[in-house]
Amino acid sequence: MSKKNEHIEKLKNELMDRYIILMIIILGIYAVIFTFYIHDKVMPWYLTGGLLFLGYSYSIMRRRFSTSLLVHLYLILAPLYNFYIMLAFWDNSVASFCWLLPVPLGAYIFFTKKEVLLYTFYIILIILIGYFLANNVAFNFPKHTQKEIIFTDTILIISNILVVTLLINYNDKIKKVEILSQLSQSQKTEREKIAITKSSPEDLEADNESMENLFDKIEESMTRNMLFKDVKFNLSSLSVAMNVNSTYISKAIRYKGYPNFNNYLNVYRINYVKKLFGEIDFQKTTLMYVYTEAGFSNQSTFNRVFKQIEGITPSEYVQKNPQPEIDI
Repeated sequence: MSKKNEHIEKLKNELMDRYIILMIIILGIYAVIFTFYIHDKVMPWYLTGGLLFLGYSYSIMRRRFSTSLLVHLYLILAPLYNFYIMLAFWDNSVASFCWLLPVPLGAYIFFTKKEVLLYTFYIILIILIGYFLANNVAFNFPKHTQKEIIFTDTILIISNILVVTLLINYNDKIKKVEILSQLSQSQKTEREKIAITKSSPEDLEADNESMENLFDKIEESMTRNMLFKDVKFNLSSLSVAMNVNSTYISKAIRYKGYPNFNNYLNVYRINYVKKLFGEIDFQKTTLMYVYTEAGFSNQSTFNRVFKQIEGITPSEYVQKNPQPEIDI
């Protein structure tokens, strides 16, 4: 993991820890309010239960599961937990909706835009279900005075301001790390360009010569040892066979105009196939022998690679280069 990713992961863990602590404090304050100041038989137990469950479950799961999984679980379960509170105060106040608003913001910090949209639709769905139930089902929730509602709504708004401020603060910190990382990478690339520009002609010529020599050795190894015939042959295999770092091999292959090692290997194999087409008698030899001899594991892969490189299918190639008839 890069230093940038480590720093961002650390910030996300720190945000998660502080958010949980803040929510435990807020639930505790509400539990006290509904125990000693506002008469409600259910709400104190509901809030205390949520507080204990949140603190206990988080302390257990914090070290066992990834940050991403924990945030997903919270963003799914927290709105469901808030659903009862939302219904309980539906006829008196819509302020309880405020608890749902930070969910998309939290998703924005931790996840992709697609997931943010999904959580936004999830919140809208919960509100719609709450609206339907509140208007079609007779609930027997305790009634509260206007003074009590104003008091709880004030605490609710203050709590949400604190939550949103915390989320925005850490979102800014994470974005700052990403921007600094991009600037650092840009500066590194620029330094590399300057270094190449300042290289003397002698240095560039020596580097080109070393690439030419290495590629010649690659060609020699491929031709002499017929390494490409092995179906499992790859860049690591060539690196071991030549005792040369795979990075240098890739660089030499790109220097000669090939996009990557796989393209070079496929071109080599197809050239060998064309050589076999000109030498063998298809009345005595099958096509399967040809492509397996060149290192292809199956005919579909062989046909696809052949057309990709030659621009025509193997059968079209044979027709343009007359050979004994073969069913391809």
